[in-house]
Amino acid sequence: MTHPLFDKHQAKLQSALDAISSRGYWSAYTEMPSPKVYGETAAAEGRAAFDAQLGQRFALQQPGTQSWAAGERSPYGMALDVQYPVCDPQALIDAGQAAMPAWQALGVQGRTGLCIEMLDQLNQASFELAHAVMMTTGQGWMMAFQAGAAHAQDRGLEAVAYAYREQRFVPTEALWEKPQGKNAPMRMQKHFEIVGRGVAVVVGCGTFPTWNTYPGLFAALATGNAVIVKPHEQAILPAAITVRILRAVLSEAGLSPDLVSLCVPASQQATQALVTNAAVKSVDFTGSNTFGSWLIEHCRQAQVYAELAGVNTIVIDSTDAYQAMLRNLAFSLCLYSGQMCTTSQLLVVPAGGIATDEGAKSYEQVCADLATAIDAALAKPDVACAVLGAIQSPATVARIDHANSGALGTVVRAAQALHNAEFPAAAVRSPVLLAVDASAEAAYMEERFGPITFVVKAADTAAAIALAERIVSTHGALTLAVYSTQEAVIDAMTQASWNAKVALSINLTSGVFVNQSAAFSDYHGTGGNPAANASYCDSAFVANRFRVIQRRYHV
Repeated sequence: MTHPLFDKHQAKLQSALDAISSRGYWSAYTEMPSPKVYGETAAAEGRAAFDAQLGQRFALQQPGTQSWAAGERSPYGMALDVQYPVCDPQALIDAGQAAMPAWQALGVQGRTGLCIEMLDQLNQASFELAHAVMMTTGQGWMMAFQAGAAHAQDRGLEAVAYAYREQRFVPTEALWEKPQGKNAPMRMQKHFEIVGRGVAVVVGCGTFPTWNTYPGLFAALATGNAVIVKPHEQAILPAAITVRILRAVLSEAGLSPDLVSLCVPASQQATQALVTNAAVKSVDFTGSNTFGSWLIEHCRQAQVYAELAGVNTIVIDSTDAYQAMLRNLAFSLCLYSGQMCTTSQLLVVPAGGIATDEGAKSYEQVCADLATAIDAALAKPDVACAVLGAIQSPATVARIDHANSGALGTVVRAAQALHNAEFPAAAVRSPVLLAVDASAEAAYMEERFGPITFVVKAADTAAAIALAERIVSTHGALTLAVYSTQEAVIDAMTQASWNAKVALSINLTSGVFVNQSAAFSDYHGTGGNPAANASYCDSAFVANRFRVIQRRYHV
């Protein structure tokens, strides 16, 4: 007998399984905030739910609550003043462990059904989540709804589908018979139980608190583990809403809500104590190299899935659609002010220029034309603010100011402060474009997070490809791209992408951008270069989160 929630969601699960097998387009959750899909009142109700939480305590009824903490301030210039429970991490760990046997007893189908129910419930709260993501990260509204709600939910479902597929490969029992010649065969009955590794901790990031959290969260849940969500200190609200909804689904199913909890640590030391606790068996992290490397080094008791910093690179050799290429590049550099782990930081151009459908373009002309394309993309103030969003961290503003000073290279286009009429206190900055020679590695050979782009002058295309491969291999990247009309160049870049183990985009000129990643089709990260040791999603992302425990006896 199957679990009723598995029966309810079996068609959606099968579609997800088909999608990760075919890698074609499919989405479970609508990315457009349409009243026809979400309901005529969904937008108003979502905004009201968000507003109702401002200045209030966010009650979760978690064990070990010791105090309350607030401190989030929106990049749009408003204080949220939401207070969150500060709980004893050991109490959360103990409660999660106590909840795991009943979660294990549900079996693969039961856990899968409940996880998809959780995702459906999150989808119903998409407008509330989108406002929370927007106001804590600085994303524009449309990006917050798409990446923060629907696309994040798709990524969560993708992880559930992989987890189900990997667990489904394990039979629940088997009759083992070994022939004994003329004698009766030796017979044993064997049973195989899938057991979670232990408590999982998911450490959120400040720019994508749902999109980068849901894969690890649902991969761990679906494979039988309790999960503690530790959000970024400036993006707690989206995580808190998520945890509240998941706890409600668990309670409705008659299970302990403490299988999922929110941890807002009192200090950095408390976070370190949490992730190194012997009971914690997996840690998911997105963020800086500094803390990510610390996790990998110190969390020896756990499997760490880390997405770290990288230097994303584009080689421009030639194009037969020059204006379309410039428009595509300009938009991708402007989107969320470059505050995406997939945004390109380096554009590598041969010193002799490039061939285009408009004739030869010098290196200097490419720089100038790209600056003009960025200006055109931001020509309308309301569109500019919607695309750029707001700068999430004061540290990013400082990096932009430093780049603007010319300390890192020749300023081709200076970043500008824009006025957001709806949020006058928002820190809005347009991209800064810098021209540098390939020899100036100290300037560009590290991640400079934010809307900071270097146009690197390489000796020729071969040198540009070699530089791109070396950058990815030594410093990591989540994206690599090339523009070329020559098959030999594309083949060389393809080989470079294999060598450096990074995804490659080729001649993007229309509505797909290098910094976008589609669930069920694109692998986000490969786990093969220093930018990430895991991929959203593949079998390796889920398979090491559970263990198979067998028992056997003679029959």
